[in-house]
Amino acid sequence: MNSRWAGTPPGAPPDGRGGRGARAVTGRQPLWSPAPVPADVAASPLAVVHVGRWYGNVVAVNDVTFGIGPGVTGLLGPNGAGKSTLMHMLAGLLPPSSGQVLVEGRPAGRDPALYRRIGLSPERDAAYEFLTGREFALLSARLARLPDPDAAARRAIALVDLEAAADRQIGGYSKGMRQRAKLAAALVHDPPILLLDEPFNGMDPRQRLHMMDLLRRMAAEGRVILFSSHILEEVERLAQQVLVMVAGRLAASGDYRALRHLMTDRPHTFLLRTSDDRAMAAGLVAEDAVLGVQLVDGALDVRAADYSSFTRVVAGVARRAGVTLYELRPTDESLESVFAYLVNR
Repeated sequence: MNSRWAGTPPGAPPDGRGGRGARAVTGRQPLWSPAPVPADVAASPLAVVHVGRWYGNVVAVNDVTFGIGPGVTGLLGPNGAGKSTLMHMLAGLLPPSSGQVLVEGRPAGRDPALYRRIGLSPERDAAYEFLTGREFALLSARLARLPDPDAAARRAIALVDLEAAADRQIGGYSKGMRQRAKLAAALVHDPPILLLDEPFNGMDPRQRLHMMDLLRRMAAEGRVILFSSHILEEVERLAQQVLVMVAGRLAASGDYRALRHLMTDRPHTFLLRTSDDRAMAAGLVAEDAVLGVQLVDGALDVRAADYSSFTRVVAGVARRAGVTLYELRPTDESLESVFAYLVNR
């Protein structure tokens, strides 16, 4: 593993101020001082171990460690966060400047046998416009040296619901159709690992629903699927786990609801409807877990210091006040809320 330096590694920014990714690490742990790697990360089908990647003085990815197993994992982050760089390193197209990228326990780069285990759909258009969708899938099948490339291409085209336009040139495709053509090429060799960079870009609602259903079915079959998206609602609906990249660092990972619950340095907010909002508000303000209560549009807007503490006391407060609870729900539990908090903190 290359991330063994105590000081600045060769080629790295000398003072950590060379680019947008580097600036964000100010005040955090040192750039190149890796911690021990958890055993579950090293054993994962996709493992990123203390990985860094820089371009001159710009740090694109900085000491990132995580493991991904079967199922759907969403990769979130603003532009320039390092998402595409991570995807390219996992696909073996880009070597890390430090650390290790492992696919099924083997280094990701320069291994044609391992490439056949991975399907990559990049964010940028990567298709020859003079080819038809079917010809592009067939080309990918032949490059993978499949025994029956024609059958594999037909299957991939059907999977992505592109049969009606399969014999048209890609140059005349809409953005959503191009996305499906790229996905067909990524699926043609039936890989157990899928890396999808912004796969929903340009798709209409019907195409998105079809794609989400397809990815769910593939995940249920045991595939490892990592996809990035700026469409937070779709990640929230599809991903079982979430990775959040901010300025080249891994800001958070896990179930997005659990992540939000761990962020105790910012109040949580709840909407509460009861049979007597004023009596309920009077009871709540006496609780240490409650920071503030407002009556808004016929309901209570409650700010709580701690998620778990508030949910434990609210029923007792209602009982003592003789109030019936009609509705209690968090109003900042969306993935967008978690993402915005992590980016701006």
